[in-house]
Amino acid sequence: MSDVLPLESGFPAIEDKYARILILGSMPSIKSLEQQQYYAHPRNAFWPIMSALFNLDSHDVYDKRCQFLIDNHLAVWDAIKACQRQGSLDQSIDATSMVANDFELFFQQHPHIEKIVFNGTKAEQVFNRHVLATLNDQQINIMRLRLPSTSPAHAAMTFEQKLAVWQHAIIG
Repeated sequence: MSDVLPLESGFPAIEDKYARILILGSMPSIKSLEQQQYYAHPRNAFWPIMSALFNLDSHDVYDKRCQFLIDNHLAVWDAIKACQRQGSLDQSIDATSMVANDFELFFQQHPHIEKIVFNGTKAEQVFNRHVLATLNDQQINIMRLRLPSTSPAHAAMTFEQKLAVWQHAIIG
C-alpha cells in the first residue's frame, strides 16, 4: 500500500489593487510553508534580489518586506493553489494533483497589472497549461516574462547573473 501525500496549499497573494507587476512562483517550499512566508528558505535569492533592486532591508520583519513590495506596486503569488509533492522541488509536484489559483478573478481585482514575471520555468508552465485558457482577451495579452528561478536549486546562474536579469525585467 502506497502512502498518499497530503494536499499542500499555498498562500494568499501579497498584493493590493494598485499592483502593476505580478511575480509568480510555482508553490511555496517546505521551509516557506513551515514559516508561512514567501521565499523563506535562507538560500533563496528572492529577498536579496528585492533588496538589491529597491534598497530593501532583507532582514526586516516579513510584514514590513511585504508592505515594501506593495508600496512599489509589486504583487507576489504562486501559479499553484494546492498540490501533492514529496519535498520542495518543483519536479516533485504531482502534476495530476495540481490546482491552479484563480487568475481570472485576480486580474479582475487588479486591473493595473501590466506584466507577469515567472520566478522559474515551473510557474510559467503551470500558468500556460492551467490558466491561460481561463482568461479573457485583455488578460491573455498581459506581458509575460520567465525569469531565472531564485531557488537555491537553480545553481546554473550566479546571484549576480540572476540579479541582472531580474533588474532588467522589473526595473527596466
